[in-house]
Amino acid sequence: MKQGQAKRVQNADAPGVPTRRAALKLLDAVLRRGLALEQAMDNAAQGLAPNDRGLAHAIAAETLRRLPDLDALIDSATKQRLPDDAKARFALRIALVQALVLGTPGHAAIATVLPLVDGGPRKLVHGVFGTLVRSGALLPEPPTLPDAVALRWHAAWGDQMIEDAERAIAVPPPLDLTLRDPAAAPDLAGRSLMPGHLRLDEKGAVPGLEGYAEGGWWVQDLAASIPARLIGKGNGRALDLCAAPGGKTLQLAANGWRVTAVDVSESRLARLRDNLDRTGLSAEVVAADLLEWAPAEPADAVLLDAPCSATGIFRRHPDVLHRVRPSLISEMAELQTKLFARAADWVKPGGVLVFSTCSLEPKEGEAQLAHFLAGHPDFAIEPVLPEELPQGVTPRADGSLRLLPGALADAGGMDGFFIARLRRLG
Repeated sequence: MKQGQAKRVQNADAPGVPTRRAALKLLDAVLRRGLALEQAMDNAAQGLAPNDRGLAHAIAAETLRRLPDLDALIDSATKQRLPDDAKARFALRIALVQALVLGTPGHAAIATVLPLVDGGPRKLVHGVFGTLVRSGALLPEPPTLPDAVALRWHAAWGDQMIEDAERAIAVPPPLDLTLRDPAAAPDLAGRSLMPGHLRLDEKGAVPGLEGYAEGGWWVQDLAASIPARLIGKGNGRALDLCAAPGGKTLQLAANGWRVTAVDVSESRLARLRDNLDRTGLSAEVVAADLLEWAPAEPADAVLLDAPCSATGIFRRHPDVLHRVRPSLISEMAELQTKLFARAADWVKPGGVLVFSTCSLEPKEGEAQLAHFLAGHPDFAIEPVLPEELPQGVTPRADGSLRLLPGALADAGGMDGFFIARLRRLG
């Protein structure tokens, strides 16, 4: 088809179809090409209005949350199993998740996906969808984790973790705010689980919330706020390594530190600079590869929130459940080992080093700490104290912190993290 003809076909789409087409592109990018959902958004949703862009993301994300269960439903209604990458399977996933989860009327859910299989098995898609809806098909609660993920996490953490993870994936996480000044909380409905924290009762457009324009707070999951909290207040020099998108930099600056924030991604640092401007906080911002960059002098505090598989943030980024493979986990662990060793050289004697990853993989947490300590006798764990954590969260016996999906589940949960605080011996 010529480019002009393709454009005319796209322009002829009925209302709602371009949004579902974008959702299809998002799912294809994640499941077939291994891209992150957010990474694929701009290309997949090009030309969509903001509301339609948000709906495309919601359809794709909810499909990824419930993919094993959606596929089980589809397979129960077909004589021959559709290939995993068949467009008919993708269209059925999108139609079913709308009708069974997002509350879209059945006629609208199917009408807006049939054009996605033009030239393909439209009758099959329509027939399978109709059969399932008429039979009163439902998706199980809580959702089912992908087999490969469940096997890997069960081997590391056991039955309870799997149950907690399945409950956690059922709904998007709450919106957490970190306050610039803990004594100046915005007048927003919510609850505080730690000093300087607010978990909102309802989500809304972030820029329109009270205190945003004045820079009184920034969005940051409660778990993600803990590494910088463990450094505490100070007036010395601090390095925030792998700093983007910047929540930890803002925390350190608000606590009095002179911060140098380093990240390899110039585009992600743009968001950090915007937040510094909005909050009135200051930091030196450096775009550099940490394997090549080094500070002019050691710092009093170093925070390394290392690159990782990001499996701990599966609640808000369900694509990680489907695109993260053991090979990526091993690759990230190798990089973390190198960065951990480099960061140690940049800590003054008597200074503090905090290592963290938003991962649920022991290779990217416990194993990293053990390897580091074996090769760095000049560092020792400075135990995380219960009073430094939300009530109900406890450190491990060695003083490090492992946050699993069951943490604070009754209060909305937390992302998965591994965090260790170390002191360089004088």
